Amino acid sequence: MRPAPTILHLDMDAFYASAEQAAKPSLRGKAVVVGGLGPRGVVATASYEARRLGVHSAMPTAQARRLAPNAAYLVPRFSLYRTVSDQVMELLGRLSPLVEPLSLDEAFVDLEAGGTADDSASARATGEELRAAIRAVTGLSGSVGLAGSKMLAKIASEEAKPDGLLLIEPGTERELLAPMSVRILPGVGPATGDHLRRAGMTTVHDLAEAGEAELVRLVGKAHGHGLHRMALGLDDRPVVAERDAKSVSVEDTFDVDLHDRVRVRAEVERLAVRCVERLRAADRSGRTVVLKVRRYDFSTLTRSETLRGPTDDPTVVREAAGRLLESVDTTGGVRLLGVGVTGLADYTQEDLFAQAADARELAQRDREHHAPAAEESVPEPEADSADQLAARRWPAGHDVHHEEHGHGWVQGSGIGRVTVRFEEPWSAPGRVLTFRIDDPLLRPADPLPLVRESPDYSSWPASLPKSRSSGAAASGGGESSP
Repeated sequence: MRPAPTILHLDMDAFYASAEQAAKPSLRGKAVVVGGLGPRGVVATASYEARRLGVHSAMPTAQARRLAPNAAYLVPRFSLYRTVSDQVMELLGRLSPLVEPLSLDEAFVDLEAGGTADDSASARATGEELRAAIRAVTGLSGSVGLAGSKMLAKIASEEAKPDGLLLIEPGTERELLAPMSVRILPGVGPATGDHLRRAGMTTVHDLAEAGEAELVRLVGKAHGHGLHRMALGLDDRPVVAERDAKSVSVEDTFDVDLHDRVRVRAEVERLAVRCVERLRAADRSGRTVVLKVRRYDFSTLTRSETLRGPTDDPTVVREAAGRLLESVDTTGGVRLLGVGVTGLADYTQEDLFAQAADARELAQRDREHHAPAAEESVPEPEADSADQLAARRWPAGHDVHHEEHGHGWVQGSGIGRVTVRFEEPWSAPGRVLTFRIDDPLLRPADPLPLVRESPDYSSWPASLPKSRSSGAAASGGGESSP
């Protein structure tokens, strides 16, 4: 535990949904749900307007539609979210060399290591400056927690939501935590929480009073010891700048089980290419290719193949995934497919191009050996319906450009038509027009920036207070610490 609240936790508010509202003037102040839109889709993020109707992340989209039938349901635009995340992380990097990203919209920052704060006043001033900078650069809001440990900083940012700042003064941790639910502590999920509840422990105060020995008896030695320390507000984990990814993967859940083997293989190859795109975007390569198959009965199979060295060659990954598929029985149908790469490295082994050629030669021999007789027929892959094709080409919420009407976004598609609202992040709510899905003047487009003219923060945070004396002079504003 630190004697000053110099660990900062930033959590962007309803990130995906807020980004969509910022990009689409007609959706501001309205319920927005981002996630999978098919019958098996799951909510990724809901705006605060949708949350008030009972919608939350990880909820089945079908259930969300029953709770909020008039909400806007959009397919995620990860290219936009990554761009905004990069802007936010760049600002965090200006505060300290020790930034620990947890996801696209969440990170810890060690302000002491960056010399941007050394006491409560300077920490608060830095947090408020950060929130203002994020809003100016991205147009979005983020909540900030400040404390002497990572656990408490994260709890503080959660309590500050939405669009707030909460600083926990060292020495007040136990008083703050005492009335809170045990579920506020890291590692206490529904099962552990229910187990503790049955033992009569529902608040953090109950855990602290129970003592370490009782908690060890209830939940085991390792978990019990850590749980007791957290209940006392103790957490010595450092902010770690490098959180190296262990794998890169993509997966799709299908609205209708896939039965055709040719279609299944085509989907695996498509996922392999997407996986390599993510791999290259991270400037990484990988050595082990992993295939994930969830069958009609919810049983999940994984198969892996380790290559001779790291690669980011789409041909190598695609063909390895195809070989792995051959060992999986897809009889009865497939509801989910995934392709991943593990054993990541920051280099590519050149002779894998030869390996790709070898793999193609082996595959060709296999095809020749198992070629069907002339009278045998090869089954055609299952054809998608027109509406499925339209939804895939024109996902709800994604950007389009029309040569006559300009930039817009897809409100929906079906029956051979696509409906577009033409507006930009800095415009007034736009008009809605409908086109044929094959209109030659309409094409997919890249997302526009959320802020038309981003301010220059190249010299920031030079103006922030660096000492106790200067920090005290600049500590006005913000929420009160507990």
